[in-house]
Amino acid sequence: MKKLPISIQDFDRLITGNHVYVDKTRYIYKMVTEGMFYFLSRPRRFGKSLLVSTLEHLFRGNKKLFKGLWIEKADWEWKPHPIVKIDFNEIAFSTPEILQHSLVETLHMLGKRAGVSLKSSFPNQEIKTSFLKMLKEA
Repeated sequence: MKKLPISIQDFDRLITGNHVYVDKTRYIYKMVTEGMFYFLSRPRRFGKSLLVSTLEHLFRGNKKLFKGLWIEKADWEWKPHPIVKIDFNEIAFSTPEILQHSLVETLHMLGKRAGVSLKSSFPNQEIKTSFLKMLKEA
């Protein structure tokens, strides 16, 4: 018998831990292939983090995690794609200056992980430029 996924927000942990998963991959596939921009506005505990985690594993090409799900039989190309994931739960935001500093530090960390060299210090206007550079070069 499968376990209930209480407080599990990671798709990998949910699937490999033999938890109940309601297959939404058909809708995720449609969202990715037909859509362009989405804003996820849902109440707390309504699956936003699990959706982002599912997308992350989908774009990493982790086909084995999707065994038996709708998308396994779809025409999805299971090749890995670069992923830039920013978890705003881990970013300090008590003042605008602290938020800016946290974003800069996060971008540097993600850039380093992706092998993209960003300027060591940059003003507010260059956060956007650096983020776009990382997206293009990652």
